[in-house]
Amino acid sequence: MNEALDYIESHLNDEIDYNALERITGTSLYHFRRMFSFLSGMTLGEYVRNRKLSNATFDLLHEGMSVTETAFKYGYESVDGFSRAFREWSGISPSEVKKKNMLKAFPKLSFQLTIQGGINMDYRIEKKESFKIVGVKKRVPIQFEGENQEIIKLAKSITPEQRKRLHSYANMEPNNIVNASYNFDNERMEEKGSLNHMIGFLTTIESGFDEFEVVEVPALTWAIFASKGAFPKIMQETWGKIVSEWLPSSDYELVEAPEISFTGDLSDRNNVYSEIWFAVKKKGEI
Repeated sequence: MNEALDYIESHLNDEIDYNALERITGTSLYHFRRMFSFLSGMTLGEYVRNRKLSNATFDLLHEGMSVTETAFKYGYESVDGFSRAFREWSGISPSEVKKKNMLKAFPKLSFQLTIQGGINMDYRIEKKESFKIVGVKKRVPIQFEGENQEIIKLAKSITPEQRKRLHSYANMEPNNIVNASYNFDNERMEEKGSLNHMIGFLTTIESGFDEFEVVEVPALTWAIFASKGAFPKIMQETWGKIVSEWLPSSDYELVEAPEISFTGDLSDRNNVYSEIWFAVKKKGEI
C-alpha cells in the first residue's frame, strides 16, 4: 500500500497509470480502491484530489506560480474548475493564498502495521451457479452502525401476501428472506451517499415474478461468514473485520456483486445468528 502511495505521490503532476497500481499491489484496481477506502476512510479519488490541492497551496505560496500555471500543472482543464475545487477544499480562492495567514495542508498518507484480529472467524467458501434475487428494493442512505430506518420502512412495506409469494420463489439456501446491497455511491466509506437495498429471496426460477424487482447474479465464488450475538452490532462488526482483517490476510479479493446478508430468528436480539456473503476470487485470477 505504501509503495502504491509513493507511486501516486510521484505522479501528482501528470497522469496516474492505474494499471501500475495493479502491478504494485498485486490486486485488481477494483479491489485496491475498496481496500484503500476501507483502510483510509476516504476514496482514492478524494485522496489524490486533496494531495494535488495541498501541493498547489505550496506552489502558490512559495513558488510564485500563477493560478493559471498551478491549475494546468495539476491536471485541471480550466482555471475556473481549479478555483472552484480549491475553494471547496480550503475555504478560500487560489488568488487569496498569499494574503491569508491560516492555510490548509493535506499531508501524504502512510499505512502502518498494527496487530489486530487474533480471533476465530467462522466462514466457508462456496461456488454457486447463477441465481436471481427477487424482492422489493429501495434507495437508502449508507449507514455503518445501528438499524437503518429506511430499511426498516422497506421491510414493513411488504404485505403478508407479497411475503408469501416471495417465499414461494425460494429454491436455494438459505431458503429464507435475505438482504442485498448493491450500486453503492462512491462516498460509501465516508458513510455518505446511498445504495440500492433489496429484501427478498434467492432463486433459480427463470420468470414469473409479477411486480417484484429482480437482480441477476452470475456464477461466482462466495465467502460466507457466520456470526452470532447482539443484532445488528455483531453482524456489523463482522462485516468490518472481513474487510479490514480477513481480506488482507487471505488469498482472496472482492468481486463486484451484491453483498448479501441473512438474519435468523430475532426473538432474542442478544443471540441472533446471521450470515454475510461476499463474492470473491483468488488473487491474480482473471
